[in-house]
Amino acid sequence: MRHLIRQSVLSEPSILDEINLGDMEIEQLRASFPNLTPAAVLLPLVERDAEFYLILTQRTEHLHNHAGQICFPGGRVDASDETLIATALRETEEEIGLSRELIEVVGYLDNYATATGFLISTVVGFVKPEFDLKLDSFEVADAFEVPLSFVLNPENHQRESRFFKGQQRSYYVIDYQGKIIWGATAGILVNFSRRLFQAQ
Repeated sequence: MRHLIRQSVLSEPSILDEINLGDMEIEQLRASFPNLTPAAVLLPLVERDAEFYLILTQRTEHLHNHAGQICFPGGRVDASDETLIATALRETEEEIGLSRELIEVVGYLDNYATATGFLISTVVGFVKPEFDLKLDSFEVADAFEVPLSFVLNPENHQRESRFFKGQQRSYYVIDYQGKIIWGATAGILVNFSRRLFQAQ
């Protein structure tokens, strides 16, 4: 599985809908998508007993953006971040206390533009299992692990829709033991699932 994951990820960020960003990094992203806020998240994978698990977080209810939602650790690009990987690793360390020394970055998934105005770059990384999470209680209400096999299984990908800003929008939902993963996080996982299937 580790080898398959390496085969399925991108060596540089791109964007869905067949707009290839090539080797664009933060400044090119801002110039090309001026109405979207660049952000980067980490898709952290830890291997235990020959199975991979995905670390996810639940945001606190008082946050301005995506309050209470289940998501990857990460956030908007800061001026001090030299790369999108730097953003993802910094935010992960700040939010859940996962040291960058324990993370092996292996590549990117397709970028994901959200209806709330963010352009999310997803960085995929293998996490050494000897970590001890320390949550930032202001931003993170919970952190938990989900079997990668569950979230990547197409049978667990449900399609729903709702009105948002006057438009009917459809999105994916993944229900893991009552924890509802939806929106950008579910969309990114569906994209990851398709990439792995194509790599096979």
